[in-house]
Amino acid sequence: MEVCVESFDDALVAIAGGADRIEYCSALAVGGLTPTPGALMRLREISAPCMVMIRPRPGHFIFDGTEIEIMKREIEFAHDCGAAGIVIGAAKPDGTLDRDALADLLSVCAGVQTTLHRVFDATPDPFEALDTAIDLGFDRILTSGQRDDALAGSRLIGELIEKSAGRLEILPGAGVTADNAVQILNQTGAGGLHASCKIVVTGRGYAAGRVATDIECVRALKIAMA
Repeated sequence: MEVCVESFDDALVAIAGGADRIEYCSALAVGGLTPTPGALMRLREISAPCMVMIRPRPGHFIFDGTEIEIMKREIEFAHDCGAAGIVIGAAKPDGTLDRDALADLLSVCAGVQTTLHRVFDATPDPFEALDTAIDLGFDRILTSGQRDDALAGSRLIGELIEKSAGRLEILPGAGVTADNAVQILNQTGAGGLHASCKIVVTGRGYAAGRVATDIECVRALKIAMA
């Protein structure tokens, strides 16, 4: 069970609830960005393996040469700080994966796991994108099966798992909850799930409106998966 968080405290909450792995981001409201340097420098205080999102800005995934160089430096810094893995993605204007950009990013990922994020879900041909990810050497693809959530995309996810034949992991994510986890696992044959387990903090205090990891959601998902 991988839980996506946007703060150090949320990572601790997720682990206390039973998360096996963390996807560490900032700014989940815009789909996740690279965590700040200060946040990355605390990675070794997090007891579960952390996959670090590398994305320098919100918006599309068409990155120019300057942005790729920035991302490479962020990858190296995250690695130095103790990241277990890196989460990246890059596309061409036609929506296909940008093989050259991804190869350049992967060139500085030695020694860490690599996940291709949900840029995959916007590609015009998911099976071509799967072959590209395998050829490039990715360890994992995070996908909703090109649908709004992983349950709706479970048929394609299952087909991707079958075609990948163990050459990389297909990780279902988006809309995963304790209520649908078993159904997603059964329909796809996946070996794990990715979820945010987040709530919006209510009330009138300073934290009201903040999106935070909810330990009860994490625990419920862990129990359902077990």
